[in-house]
Amino acid sequence: MPFTKFANLDFDQIKTEIKSYLRANSTFTDFDFEGSNFSVLIDTLAYNTYINAFNANMIVNESFLDSATLRENVVSLARNIGYVPRSRTAAKAQVSFSTAVNTTSPTATLQAGLVCTGNVDNTSYTFAVPENITTSVVTNVATFENVDVYQGIFLTKEFTVDTSLNQRFLLDNSYVDTSTISGYVKGPGETGLGVEDQLVDKILNVESTSKIFLIQEVQDEKYEILFGDGLLGEKLENESVITVHYIVTDGTDGNGASLFSYSGSVKDSGGNIPNPGTVTVTTVQAAQNGSDVESVDSVKYFAPRIYSSQYRAVTARDYEAIIKSIYHDTEYVSVVGGEEIDPPEFGTVTLSIKPKNGSFVSDFNKSQILSKLKQYTVSGINQKIIDLKILYVEINSAVYYNTNKTTSASSLRSSIINSLSEYSDSVDLNKFGGRFKYSKVQQVVDNTDTSITSNITKVIIRRDLKAAINQSAQYELCFGNQFHINPDGRNIKSTGFKISGEVDTVYFTDVPNADGKTGTLSIVKETSDGTIRVISKSAGTVDYIHGEINLGTVTITSTERMNDIIEIQALPECNDIVGLKDRYLSFSVSDSTINMVRDVIASGDEISGTVFTRDYYTSSYSNGILIRQ
Repeated sequence: MPFTKFANLDFDQIKTEIKSYLRANSTFTDFDFEGSNFSVLIDTLAYNTYINAFNANMIVNESFLDSATLRENVVSLARNIGYVPRSRTAAKAQVSFSTAVNTTSPTATLQAGLVCTGNVDNTSYTFAVPENITTSVVTNVATFENVDVYQGIFLTKEFTVDTSLNQRFLLDNSYVDTSTISGYVKGPGETGLGVEDQLVDKILNVESTSKIFLIQEVQDEKYEILFGDGLLGEKLENESVITVHYIVTDGTDGNGASLFSYSGSVKDSGGNIPNPGTVTVTTVQAAQNGSDVESVDSVKYFAPRIYSSQYRAVTARDYEAIIKSIYHDTEYVSVVGGEEIDPPEFGTVTLSIKPKNGSFVSDFNKSQILSKLKQYTVSGINQKIIDLKILYVEINSAVYYNTNKTTSASSLRSSIINSLSEYSDSVDLNKFGGRFKYSKVQQVVDNTDTSITSNITKVIIRRDLKAAINQSAQYELCFGNQFHINPDGRNIKSTGFKISGEVDTVYFTDVPNADGKTGTLSIVKETSDGTIRVISKSAGTVDYIHGEINLGTVTITSTERMNDIIEIQALPECNDIVGLKDRYLSFSVSDSTINMVRDVIASGDEISGTVFTRDYYTSSYSNGILIRQ
């Protein structure tokens, strides 16, 4: 008798289905399955069915990119559509140094491998170069300038080709930075390293005689080298010798190293190693852009998008996928067409990149990204990378609590900060086009602990102005959210800074115009007796409706905040804050203010509310102070 229905994967339910099936047979209608040895056989059948169902379910799940969980399977499925996951990337620094060469040699060569060591958080890391670097010797001194050094260990692997075998060329080490891999092929009877083959990531313009190789990730995050077969790339000869150089790196751990000590080896033109003397390493660029191997989730997200882009940048999704493949430190990308900009810039694509480590992309990295991006873009379309526009959201919250339900206000405050920090990691925040939802934040605060009775929370939006020190410049800050207007002014507040011709610290403030839509931005200072003196009455304009601040020509000489930053804040008209497409919305919990206030009514200290309204009252509106706190 066949089953009419079988859709259960639970052991007990499978066992019940088997019993029901057997009872449908007249021979076992009144049989006592639990009281007989037959129950052992039923348990065995149910267990076997359960295991088979589980294995079948796992096999099917691991057969598709969307549902696979094991890295080996995800990588294999991505390989089917031509996607190679990003490897670890070595942190790269740039250094200069000079060594003594006490010979008549005209040149000196820095040997591939260890060059120097750097320190990060009391941990020493090695930095190497993947190939020899030769420079001229002048008055017995060899100077190596702007040398790119990569964090990691330089390794070499040799293979001898045996065409009678189904041979694979596997690198033995995990954590390889594939961008440092170089391969040389030496034919039978040849000397030296041989001819260098080029690493390619696609077979476009590859011919039968092209000296190329490809790579693919295999088990345990190791890599396999693939050479040509005579149709796509030159085929290897029997007994050829393959030499592969590469660097094994610690990824993100090497970021930040800025002080280096020399540990390299230099040879003169005769192959001798002269005494280098005391070598001082000068840091041109601290170590940066180190990254870890691409995660499984990232592979599952980007593999189909890279495939759909077909390695051409046309749509915003194409740009997003390609930029993350060429600049591994990318966390988020905003892509805005020129037609969406005010005023429009037709034929231009504006890119804004949020790095994983930090807030800004260096000018060098910008030029590298644009250079690499050119091979994917449509002719006639220009790209430009602008600095990240971060819209910070802060809160100033007075949290009322019942003293009978908590022992410590400070521990309760810490719990609230932890809850807010956890909420800041939600999908709505810390991204381009993010949204801050006021009601949800209030719920997060209230739900942190049962002792919390209510909260009065004000929302502040902030942009950081990066000042061009000692340069006459104009500035524009777009918040993208309407400002709340107090007719008396002081809606715009800033941290302190100094300008040319004024020795005291000054601040920005505003005075609304009669139309209630715009205002005048002024530069003022606070004197010792507390009065406000206007330094520049009309330093710029404020558009309260569109949330824009335009600052006229001014020469800023210094700022109170580090890194030449002036923090400028406003109160939004609506407490739900939206980050426009090119603005990165960040909920800054660390800059928010959480004040714990005793709820004297809920705590039973008083019932009438007289003391509460007199001594524990918190305003829901902004204060009238001049300076950003």
